Amino acid sequence: MLESARLLEAIIENAIDGIITIDNHGIVESINPAALELFGYEAEEVVGKNISVLMPEPDRSNHDRYISNYEETGRNRIIGIGREVRGLKKDGSTFPFRLAVSEVFYKDRKIFTGFVHDLTKEKQAENELKKHTQELELKVRERTKDLIKLVSELERAKADVSVSLEKEKELSQLKSRFVSMASHEFRTPLSSVQLSASLIDRYVDKAEYAPIEKHTSRIKSSVQLLNTILNDFLNLEKLEAGVVVVNKAETNIVHLGEEIAEEMQLICKKNQHIVYQHTGEESGFFIDPNLLKNSIINLVSNAIKYSGEDTFIEFNTQIGRNQLLVTVKDNGIGIPLEEQENLFEPFFRANNTGNIPGTGLGLNIVKRYVELMGGRLEYWSEVNQGAIFKMFFIQE
Repeated sequence: MLESARLLEAIIENAIDGIITIDNHGIVESINPAALELFGYEAEEVVGKNISVLMPEPDRSNHDRYISNYEETGRNRIIGIGREVRGLKKDGSTFPFRLAVSEVFYKDRKIFTGFVHDLTKEKQAENELKKHTQELELKVRERTKDLIKLVSELERAKADVSVSLEKEKELSQLKSRFVSMASHEFRTPLSSVQLSASLIDRYVDKAEYAPIEKHTSRIKSSVQLLNTILNDFLNLEKLEAGVVVVNKAETNIVHLGEEIAEEMQLICKKNQHIVYQHTGEESGFFIDPNLLKNSIINLVSNAIKYSGEDTFIEFNTQIGRNQLLVTVKDNGIGIPLEEQENLFEPFFRANNTGNIPGTGLGLNIVKRYVELMGGRLEYWSEVNQGAIFKMFFIQE
């Protein structure tokens, strides 16, 4: 029996985790060396004292009440249930540890034994992991913006975040989408140009002018699409480089609107019509005509692409009370509600666009142009109900 007691004492004295026993009044009866080292005390400074000396507030003030409640009700909050708590060291600092408490009946007495496992290193490792994760996520967001510049920029971004295989995979997928989208968008109109040019040679020999006109029209449309794609890339590149300058001037909004409507009517689908209307007695407004024209063309172009044949596209301008309102409305396929939060992200295309050509850059460019000119952009859309885009500007 004596030998067993010595063995138990040796185990407690050499245990890696702290072991503390208290009576039913919370008075410390024993504390092993591991616990003393954790809390920074000598044994004589703790034994005989209330265990709350090792607790920070509010546990210090509430501990005796915990014990008395358990004695009265038999309901415990921690006995037999491990939980994470904080300990108070002699120097006043605190540290996290996992506490497991067991209840022992010994010589007609009730004794509580607490097993203390220090969590300081685990918490430090966890905090470091969170810190690195946050830093990594920040880097990913920054690098994603650089995707629109050069593919080689993407390779450098991948190297910077190579500590995370999962994040590297995500960047690689973005790169693939970018290259695939660009290749597809250029290949389609180029193939159309090549095919139509070849067919024209055949019809010229036969003097069949109707097919020639059809294919020259297709070539013009494909070249227009290529110009649009190139302009989107070039405009976004200028925006990212910060070289876009706003040059405001007194602009005849009516003349500008009529010019845009006439130009865009040429690329409309069969029986598509652009209906332009101006409201207000004034026609002049102080604004950058080039940025405004580019923004309107992008919106009208989208309305043409995402609307069917035999439809009307409403394009309105309104000047009044030193304000300019530009509205473009269509009855096309609309934008799914759950995807609208990403509407102005570069390269974003809704999942209902199908094979309709586009880079996913137009709305991003429009929004940034409008903000550069000090305006705001609002929209409404619903699937199969079309879309409405409004640009608001205030006269300075």
